[in-house]
Amino acid sequence: MPPIRNNSAYTRENQEGRLLLAIQALENNKVLTVRHAASIFEVPESTLRTRRRGVTERATTRANSYKLTESEEKSLENWIISMDDRGVAPRHELVRDMANLLLSQRDQAPPQVVGKNWVTNYIKRTPELDSRYSRRRDYQRALYEDPKLIQQWFNLVKKVICTNGIHQDDIYNFDETGFAMGLCSTAKVVTRTGYYGRRAKIQPGNREWVTAIEAISAGGWALPPMIIFKSKTYNAAWFSSQVDYPHNWPIEISDNGWTTNEIGLRWLQNHFIPLTTSRTKGKWRLLILDGHGSYMTAQFD
Repeated sequence: MPPIRNNSAYTRENQEGRLLLAIQALENNKVLTVRHAASIFEVPESTLRTRRRGVTERATTRANSYKLTESEEKSLENWIISMDDRGVAPRHELVRDMANLLLSQRDQAPPQVVGKNWVTNYIKRTPELDSRYSRRRDYQRALYEDPKLIQQWFNLVKKVICTNGIHQDDIYNFDETGFAMGLCSTAKVVTRTGYYGRRAKIQPGNREWVTAIEAISAGGWALPPMIIFKSKTYNAAWFSSQVDYPHNWPIEISDNGWTTNEIGLRWLQNHFIPLTTSRTKGKWRLLILDGHGSYMTAQFD
């Protein structure tokens, strides 16, 4: 048995139809006054005046409770799909951060933020999106044992390059590498006779980790690396004239000597963009990176 629609739905649709006829009659000068048109088409005069001012029916109007506008939600949807195409589908927290970033662009003090369940509700009302668990997979296994995955990645890179007409010299790859200060290397040593094989060399127990962020273009030009030390404050001795290091290498600090969200963003804004802008040959630059958490932020993307 088909569902029974209540009378209010029929009444609302019927009234909306009569309101449209009344507006058309007024615009075509078939009826001279709003009061007369409301009487002829049996619609409330106040509602007819409201419709003529461009106010739409409440049932078809987007609720005021939505934090983002329709265009903002569409932009967010396109960004999520773009991230998914790149093989780094964003987590709920990252989607929430991007939504808050969109809200922060408005001139409101304090800026609005979305709620704890906003992402879940947003996905439910967006047919093109879905939420599912990602599959954990070892990176090296995917790299060396799955040719299809490798080919898909190269196809994606080729598609991006061809679609945007990116010049070879405007393609950059960057990554970070770490090393322990004071790490012993293999070397020839002098020891007493009677030992066979290689002598063990004791590693110092207080090694500190240092990270370098490096980038190079497909044309072979390399950016100066950014060096990240483990420290809470900058050491004046690092910048002494007696220290022999290239002064175009920016120095950052973090609690553990690793990169952070803030450092990654500063590398992009204060290092990569200024150094590559004058060298750009086309309209777009392509920056290829891995899925490290420091770069998978709303601000970096």
